[in-house]
Amino acid sequence: MKLTNKHKAAIKSYLRAVAASGITVVLAIVADIRPEFAILAGALIAPIAKAIDPSSGKEADYGVNAK
Repeated sequence: MKLTNKHKAAIKSYLRAVAASGITVVLAIVADIRPEFAILAGALIAPIAKAIDPSSGKEADYGVNAK
């Protein structure tokens, strides 16, 4: 199965979101942080992870208007 660039961008975005939610779960369970603080940390980490990745592109890479 060959993946197009559109599919690769969507998968990468999904995996980035899964990583951010995984960090939230780890903070809540392992570090025994109150859940609202763990959610706040996850909400801050997700955009930072996207900003750090130079090849993240835009959601238009895989959305309705994608080429």
